[in-house]
Amino acid sequence: MKKYLGKGVYGAVAIGKISVFKKCDAAVTRIHVEDTEKEKQRVKAAKELAVKQLTEIHEKALREVGETHAQIFEIHLMMLDDDDYNESIENIIDTQSVNAEYAVALTSDNFAGMFSSMDDAYMQARAADVKDISNRIIANLTGNVSDGSAGDDKMIVCADDLAPSETISLDKDKVLAFVTAHGSSNSHTAILARNMNIPAVIGVGSKFLSEIKDGDFAIVDGFTGEIFVDPDEKTTAELTAKQKADEEKKRLLQTLKGKENVTKDGKKINIYANIGS
Repeated sequence: MKKYLGKGVYGAVAIGKISVFKKCDAAVTRIHVEDTEKEKQRVKAAKELAVKQLTEIHEKALREVGETHAQIFEIHLMMLDDDDYNESIENIIDTQSVNAEYAVALTSDNFAGMFSSMDDAYMQARAADVKDISNRIIANLTGNVSDGSAGDDKMIVCADDLAPSETISLDKDKVLAFVTAHGSSNSHTAILARNMNIPAVIGVGSKFLSEIKDGDFAIVDGFTGEIFVDPDEKTTAELTAKQKADEEKKRLLQTLKGKENVTKDGKKINIYANIGS
C-alpha cells in the first residue's frame, strides 16, 4: 500500500480504479511561412470552432454546476474576442512570418506571464484561462482534440492539473473522483468539482503521477486529502465504512431538505446564517 497526501476540496470517499488523464498537448514548433494571410485564416477557423466548443461546454456547465460557476466559460468566450490577444497573434504572424500554432503559443505565454505577475488574485487566475483557450485553439489547428471520454467504467481521474473546460467536458457519471498533482483549492477546477459533488484532492505532487498507472486500485478520502493506492484490507474496510456512513448522512439530509424546522412539541424555529466573514 502507498499513501499520498494532498488537500481535499470536496468531502466524500471514492473507491475504484485509476484512470490517468492524458492531455492532447501537441509540441509546438516554430515554422517559417511565406503565406501569412493563410495562417491568419487558419487562426480564424480554429477560433470559430473554439467558440462552438465552448458554447457547448457552457451549456453543459449550466446544467451541471449552475449559472454562477458556468460564467467562467463566458469569460473564455470573451477572451477569444479580446482585441489585444488577437492583435498579438496576427502581429507575430505578420512580423515574424511564422505558423499559426507558434503565434498562438507565444501570445499565450506572454499574456499568461503578464497575468501571473499581477498582485490581484483574480487577475492571476486569468493566466490559466488564457492557457486554456490558447491550448484549445492550438488543438483545433493541429486536429489534436480530446473527446472528453473517460472510458465505459467509473474511474478515479488523476492528472497533473485539469483546466476548467477539461473538468466539465468529462462525463461526471463516469468520474468517481478527481486527483491532481498541482492546483489550488481556489482554482476553477476545484470549485467545479465541489459543485459537481465529486470527491477531489489537489496538490498531491508530481511523485504521485510517476508512481501510478491506469487500472491501479485506489481509495480517495476527500475529507482528509489522503489517497491510498493498493490499500490493505484494514484500510479498505475502514474507508468503505466511512463511505457508507457519509452516504447515509447525505441521504438523511436530502429527506430533510425543504421541510420546516419544527420541534416535537410543534414550535417552529427559523434558522439564519451569516456568511459575511
